[in-house]
Amino acid sequence: MIVADTAVNRAHDKRDRKTVTGSVFVMRILVVDDEVDLADAVARGLRREGYAVDVAHDGTTALEKAELVPYDLVCLDLTMPGIDGLEVCRRLRENPPDGETPRVLMLTARDSVEDRIDGLDHGADDYLVKPFAFGELAARIRSLLRREATKSGSVLSVGDVELDDSRHRARRGDRDLELTAKEFALLRYFMLHVDEVLSQEHLLEHVWDEHADPFTNTVRVTVGTLRRKLSGDDEVQMIETVIGSGYRLLDPQRHERRPGEETGDG
Repeated sequence: MIVADTAVNRAHDKRDRKTVTGSVFVMRILVVDDEVDLADAVARGLRREGYAVDVAHDGTTALEKAELVPYDLVCLDLTMPGIDGLEVCRRLRENPPDGETPRVLMLTARDSVEDRIDGLDHGADDYLVKPFAFGELAARIRSLLRREATKSGSVLSVGDVELDDSRHRARRGDRDLELTAKEFALLRYFMLHVDEVLSQEHLLEHVWDEHADPFTNTVRVTVGTLRRKLSGDDEVQMIETVIGSGYRLLDPQRHERRPGEETGDG
């Protein structure tokens, strides 16, 4: 079964994964499929796109993970042993974790009109038939997640920083920002929560995936490199460290630095 066409995968492998000029959705995704190789291939492709991705290989595990993590989207196989995709979708809709219902994209080999209707009636937001090209999967995910972020539209802007999701570009003033995929993810999350103090634990949960080590300094290091790239040589600092609490993105055109805050890399 072809799930991600090899040409797309080769293009990703040849691309410099360390530096990307563009934006991605800062979202946590759960991929659920009992075909281990398929689920892992989809997860790898989505991580290259900058998403934080977890994987489950059965419905029971998927529901357990959804109880612990506020996923923004679930890529859900329909046919699985035990609790199938329809039942997982129904339970997510009836008892959404923390009151937040994730988007659900069903991935299945069932391609009849009746099957599609059944999936949508059980609460799926979209339905993609296997085999599929990875490019189409990525496009459908971007479309679904844009609906979640309609309050900000496809273009996010804070001060003179702009992220254009439709064009995959990020800039500050007239300067392109060359950020890693994770730095893009972190910046977009900050921009969706401007002026909010976000703890390291909160950022680790929403921008990284379940494989991230909570005892490492990965959040501090990534915030530090993002801060330096944003500020350039002489631009106003935007990411502030709130001592003992976390980090906050401020619009430099609207805020002055507050007492008790610093802008170091800590």
